[in-house]
Amino acid sequence: MEISVPYLGEVEEVTLVRWLKGPGQWVEAGEAVAEVEADKAVFVIEAPAAGRIAQVLVPQGEKTRPGAAIGRLEPP
Repeated sequence: MEISVPYLGEVEEVTLVRWLKGPGQWVEAGEAVAEVEADKAVFVIEAPAAGRIAQVLVPQGEKTRPGAAIGRLEPP
């Protein structure tokens, strides 16, 4: 399952500020896993389901866009 950047109105690009959870760590559905910045505001990315962070696709400091996958979640 993918962890994706939500659509944030008219925002076309975000910067992944930091990962709050890393590969191998367990997360619950709705738990904060990363933070992105857009237009000088920081938004929290939440896990879409419970599972283990399997892979980070976008490293800290990199730019991406709303709707893009930033990581992968391995189900329980």
